[in-house]
Amino acid sequence: MKENKLRSILSSKGTSVATRIWSTWPTLTEAAASTGSFDYIEFVAEYAPYDLLQLENLARACELHGISSMIKVDFQNRAYVAQRALAAGFQAILFTDHKDAKEVEESIYVVSPDCPEWGGRFGFPNNRWVGYQPYKTQMDYAAMVKDSVRAFMVEKKETMDNLEEICSVPGVDMVQFGPSDYSMSMGWDTKDHKDELRKIEERMIRIALDHGVEPRCEIDTPEQAEYYKSLGVKHFCVGDEFRNLMAYWRGTCQEVRKLAEGK
Repeated sequence: MKENKLRSILSSKGTSVATRIWSTWPTLTEAAASTGSFDYIEFVAEYAPYDLLQLENLARACELHGISSMIKVDFQNRAYVAQRALAAGFQAILFTDHKDAKEVEESIYVVSPDCPEWGGRFGFPNNRWVGYQPYKTQMDYAAMVKDSVRAFMVEKKETMDNLEEICSVPGVDMVQFGPSDYSMSMGWDTKDHKDELRKIEERMIRIALDHGVEPRCEIDTPEQAEYYKSLGVKHFCVGDEFRNLMAYWRGTCQEVRKLAEGK
């Protein structure tokens, strides 16, 4: 299918900017992509409802505008969803809730080509990525599957404890800190441990960079980008569709309501 832009950026040691969407409406993806602000779109399938047909349409919308696509998958059904998403045209997988290198190896195994060179468990499905009947040869397709980007959330105490081993697993391209899940795994409320969580994320960034893995950070402002850039981060996910809407509804919309009620 199309060039994997995110893989090309990683291979050239470049920078990337993405945004997170919850909606499966392809026009929303097209609208975001048409701004020219993003290298790829992240669809948070872990949070939102979807079906397989919608995954194909999201991938098509990204291809239409020359950007990559990433899907964030649940832990329990990750193999099925990741394989179907790749076959539909997604170019990157963001895995969640892994705790150790063995789990990471298992996930990389199921999204690696099932051939002698790479020894994975993902075959030759006659879907969009193959091109139908087939336009791509088996080894061309295998190379394209191998170029898929594998990213992993670091969102458990155990994950941080095992991070050096995880970052040493071949095929780990990116990592991202998840403060909410990490706090839960520690028995914390995030609001009470902001300084500790910041230091833990900084440690994650250092370990990742030391092992040649790219840290990816979720931000909302240019100021946050400057902070992470100073730590060596080059990959940013800016904004979140649902969070942006809630901020507007709680902010501007509440102010209008107060004004309308004369408060």
